[in-house]
Amino acid sequence: MRIDKSRALMSRALGCVLIALVGLALVPLPGAAQTAAVAAKAALPTASPEAVGLSSQRLERITSAIQKSVDEGHLAGGVTLVARHGKVIYLKAVGDADREAKKPMRTDHIFRICSMTKPITSVAVMMLYEEGRLMLNQPVADFIPEFKNMKVLEPPVPQDRTSPAGALVDAKRPITIRHLLTHTSGLAYQDNARVGKLYRDAGIDGGITHHKDTVGDAMKKLAAQPLLFQPGDAWEYSLSVDVLGYLVEVVSGMPLDRFLHERLFEPLGMNDTSFYVPKEKAARFPRAYSFFPGKRLEPILDGQLLYDGNSAYTADYPYAAPGTYFSGGGGLSSTPEDYFRFCQMMLNGGHLNGVRILSRKSVELMSQDHVQGKRLDGGFGLGFGVVSEPRFLTELGSLGTYDWAGFYFTRFIIDPKEDLIVIFMSQLHPDNGLRLDHKVIGLAYQAISD
Repeated sequence: MRIDKSRALMSRALGCVLIALVGLALVPLPGAAQTAAVAAKAALPTASPEAVGLSSQRLERITSAIQKSVDEGHLAGGVTLVARHGKVIYLKAVGDADREAKKPMRTDHIFRICSMTKPITSVAVMMLYEEGRLMLNQPVADFIPEFKNMKVLEPPVPQDRTSPAGALVDAKRPITIRHLLTHTSGLAYQDNARVGKLYRDAGIDGGITHHKDTVGDAMKKLAAQPLLFQPGDAWEYSLSVDVLGYLVEVVSGMPLDRFLHERLFEPLGMNDTSFYVPKEKAARFPRAYSFFPGKRLEPILDGQLLYDGNSAYTADYPYAAPGTYFSGGGGLSSTPEDYFRFCQMMLNGGHLNGVRILSRKSVELMSQDHVQGKRLDGGFGLGFGVVSEPRFLTELGSLGTYDWAGFYFTRFIIDPKEDLIVIFMSQLHPDNGLRLDHKVIGLAYQAISD
């Protein structure tokens, strides 16, 4: 009897322990861990177009427009996502991912988003800014000493945009982090008429080829090249955001790919966004195509190196390159659904599904014009183009919309006034003057019916 009673007490105690352990397993994860887990598993919120004030019938004009370009041989295929009031209302693939193999385009294909990387890297910089680890008006040389004592070409842009590199003068002021975020640093790309040859001779390119070194190595080489103008005096689309990507590495002590994965992609559930993809995901890339003037649509083959003017590019860099060069200005690949999560976070004022990435004030600052007319065809914020004045509103849209596009024919807009996101992704460069990306955005606006 005494033994049976002891066994019963022991069994009861073990039961209590098991119940307690189960209870602990069911307790929600605390803080950021909980919200990150929720965000990562959250399905995309969807609704009918009519539920958020758009016309289903009119949205189908997007489908027709893309199909027309496919039928005419200007494009292999593409995917469009339209969302309003936080709900995805249109997500459709048209055409082929690989025309020659007759593989249809899918909405979960992974696209080379190239310069649509820039807004993401800019957000990473702002995250560090919010942590007090840097200031926007701080010289980047405080973190990357190679950018001290910069030289500037004479005469500077915009007085002279085409003369070869010649006389040099000292920079009147240092390059700041704000200059880099707004492309007013004086840096350029390798296709620039004045400094492009210097960049090419130094082994500096746009980040979409097979690099064997790191972005830090390349940015130190970039710092040895002359600037096109005095920092802050003009606007020139440039490698500034590649410098910012390296800045994130220096300040955070983490490689850029790891920082973005841990601090941004994983919390937002952007599971298919990365610089380099594992082999099992390589088959999800659509074939990239070229459409040079006077020629027909041609597939870009793996291992093929192409030139657009002086700019070199490949299509297989996300899965065939060494995987060590994290271009903050152009190296990421993503899906329409993943990029929607990023855009919706911005449109929400810095948070998504309970995960706070930025403060509302930082989003407001990033989406305001900071270049005061220096960019000829629009305003520019901290990492985004901005429709800042009525004269820049040349198609359907809204003042205050912010956006950007990518080298391989991708584009997005975030419209706070209409609470609207439009994302278009294809894989084409050059596009031979095809403005389908702009047309798709206009067709999304014309579907508004409320």
